[in-house]
Amino acid sequence: MSTVSDKVTFATPVPGGLLDASVWGGKVYTGGEWRSSASTLRVREPATGETLGVVGESQPTDLPAIVEHAQRVQAKWALKPAEERAALMRHAARVFEDARPALLDAIQRETGGVRGKAEVELGGSIDELYHAAALLIQPEGQILPSSNPERLSLARRVPLGVVGVIAPWNFPLLLAMRSVAPAIALGNAVILKPDPQTPIVGGAIIARAFEEAGLPAGLFNLINGGAAVGEALVEARGVRMITFTGSTAVGRRVGELAGKHIKRVALELGGKSPFIVLDDADLEAAAAAGAWGSFLHQGQICMASGRHIVLRKVADEYAEILARKARALPVGDPFREHVAIGPLINEKQLARVDKIVQDSVAGGAQLLAGGTHKGPYYNPTVLYHVTPSMPAYELEIFGPVAPIVVAEDEEDAIRIANDTDYGLSGAVQTGSLERGLRVARQIRSGLVHINDQTIHDFAGIPFGGRGTSGNGSRFGSVSNVDEFTEWQWMTVGGKPTPYPF
Repeated sequence: MSTVSDKVTFATPVPGGLLDASVWGGKVYTGGEWRSSASTLRVREPATGETLGVVGESQPTDLPAIVEHAQRVQAKWALKPAEERAALMRHAARVFEDARPALLDAIQRETGGVRGKAEVELGGSIDELYHAAALLIQPEGQILPSSNPERLSLARRVPLGVVGVIAPWNFPLLLAMRSVAPAIALGNAVILKPDPQTPIVGGAIIARAFEEAGLPAGLFNLINGGAAVGEALVEARGVRMITFTGSTAVGRRVGELAGKHIKRVALELGGKSPFIVLDDADLEAAAAAGAWGSFLHQGQICMASGRHIVLRKVADEYAEILARKARALPVGDPFREHVAIGPLINEKQLARVDKIVQDSVAGGAQLLAGGTHKGPYYNPTVLYHVTPSMPAYELEIFGPVAPIVVAEDEEDAIRIANDTDYGLSGAVQTGSLERGLRVARQIRSGLVHINDQTIHDFAGIPFGGRGTSGNGSRFGSVSNVDEFTEWQWMTVGGKPTPYPF
């Protein structure tokens, strides 16, 4: 097994803190214990390639024992008073708050994000815990009409049991926590598999926080690995639900396996979100919002503005302003420099982004900014006159690229916006609220914003997409109750009901 002490480069301000690798290095967290693994995964910093730490690697054969123990613990946890479960969620939130400076550094280094992105991710994760606690003040069911006046008829929400969570690498802490926190708060046990590129902030520190908060041993479990471990989790007997956030291609496989085993599945997948600029918009404000929507976190966000759909009357001016903004954005190591654009997550993704850009230019797109890279950094790129024949029109790029598509009029802009199998987010820039509402209502997406950009997510909203962006499930707000519990009908009588048999 790999050693840890000479390889971990995260600063640990306090021994025993969330980032203390002597606790989690080379291990997984199952059954309430940190267990050494026969094999490990190296965690690298995207900006430098440095090793940040190593974590234990799980095996598909580990799942049956983990699930069996989680089932036993969950049965007792579901009987705990709601306030006891809520108090633990609030305690875990305070653990994160107390470790804020070190965690912000860790998020920046492991994900390659700027400081503001780290602050949003950590703050959102803390909010998820507080919102999960608040779910427990909601009514637990309904009193129903009864066919027998001497019997009480009611419908109640009960936990599913064991929930499997598969989280991505771009916002690993937040996109794990939005499933983990409500699932546990509502009485379930959880098995989390973070992406193997971000298993520290996406896994180890979550386990440590719940451990510090006093969560019963075995209620939260952490497994690490690639596709084989993920498929084993989806197929594991006793896992009642899977939540998956990631690419549409992998989501199809998760949905296929979950359906085969008759499991509930919540899929939050890719996007190609339209950013519509009408001809009465404030173009400076629209371009600022469009740049944010396409370039934030190097475009590695499912809600990123995937196509800037601009009415012909203002298209040239908008393209010029957007290109100017793109060229002005500083690029570099966000942990060590004051920059707006950091590294892409890995070399494979950088090569994919560059191929989409170069193939689109070869197909006739006009390159107004960027289109070049150095090391892991891809410069903010603006492509003008993108058409349906080009890959930048159709594909989710997941890089700092803003494709501009020219629309003839309002109706054409709506048609182009809906010319995709995705349906996650959308935005409309206009000087007329009435016009904005008219257009926004016709965009087929789970989220839509007027005079704003496409990237928004809060713990208190029902978040999710349509089409190949997801299967209609929603994360956040009271929709979490729908996702992580199920109905049970119960009747109650003071004496036995007589029957003629």
